[in-house]
Amino acid sequence: MTASDLSLGDHGDVVAQITNTLTRIGFLSSASHSFDAIVESAVKAFQQERGLTVTGVVSGSTLRALEDARWKLGDRVLSLQPQSPMRGDDVTALQNRLSQMGFDCGKIDGYYGVRTESALKEFQQSVGTKVDGTCGPATVMSLMRLIKTVSGGAPTGLREDAMRASRGPALANKVIVLDPSGGDSDAAICYDIAQRLEGRLIALGVAVFLTRSAAKNPTVAESVALANSTNTDLVISIHTDNYINERAHGFSTYYYGSEHHGIHSVVGERFAALVQREVTARTDLLNCRTHAKSWDLLRLTKAPAVIVNLGYLTNPGDAKKLSDPVFRETIVESMMIAIQRLYLSAENDAKTGTLKISDLRRAGLRGN
Repeated sequence: MTASDLSLGDHGDVVAQITNTLTRIGFLSSASHSFDAIVESAVKAFQQERGLTVTGVVSGSTLRALEDARWKLGDRVLSLQPQSPMRGDDVTALQNRLSQMGFDCGKIDGYYGVRTESALKEFQQSVGTKVDGTCGPATVMSLMRLIKTVSGGAPTGLREDAMRASRGPALANKVIVLDPSGGDSDAAICYDIAQRLEGRLIALGVAVFLTRSAAKNPTVAESVALANSTNTDLVISIHTDNYINERAHGFSTYYYGSEHHGIHSVVGERFAALVQREVTARTDLLNCRTHAKSWDLLRLTKAPAVIVNLGYLTNPGDAKKLSDPVFRETIVESMMIAIQRLYLSAENDAKTGTLKISDLRRAGLRGN
């Protein structure tokens, strides 16, 4: 048994550490060495709050989130450590406070990186404290005194939206990363849709990067690294779902967001909603809506990222639809329209489910 795979019935010191953290952050009344039903319920509540998949099992992602949750701003001194970046809720809180005051630390991801250090130095200079990029007690006190609400929306979201707008409405010269699933059951379906989408995008002048090939099946970390190295405008991760009950079915999309921290990707949320609406308007897939999640692919990718779940392969109806090349082409057409709507000016927009690629070319989105 490893620390990244703990569930109901397990015992030991690692369980005690997990329950101690859950107790400290208010999900349990006391720590325990036993992973019982009460602990399982607390884990599920924690996963729900943090935008993780609710399983009651402490997998690697849940364990990392618990480690992050241990830290509150002021618990420790924060500084840039390039070889092993500091991460945690205290870093997220620092990034939030800096962003709310107009200091650009980039995406609020809970990692203390170069942009966070630069933003902190700007803040320190503005308040006349020692400019060292280290967040110690004096800097925390200054942050507490000077934090204020910025009118007009969160600066991080405004910057993200402005960056999208600054690249212009034409798709030519934009960069999109497609990340098809490499799972045993859905690799062929997701890769086929990614390749179809790639061909459509290239025809419109987009630079496209596929994270997976016949010889390469990357980890999430490798997909994130590729996306962050390409100065991409958008990341689309394509998957299917499954469930123990074959009655579960439908189409869903996910974007980066955390209700607990009060943060979300403005462009990611917008694109997820566009894909959701276009696909469900053009197919008979059940609308399972868009959801904010803090999964690593969404959180650690610098550009707006969206995960698309095409349907449930454990559902006979969804599986039959996704096996049909004509149906897949309809999904690709829907996703293409959603991508172009993301960059379409309001005056050229039209009712969901009615636009065609030819309409968008006439609107000038083809580029030169």
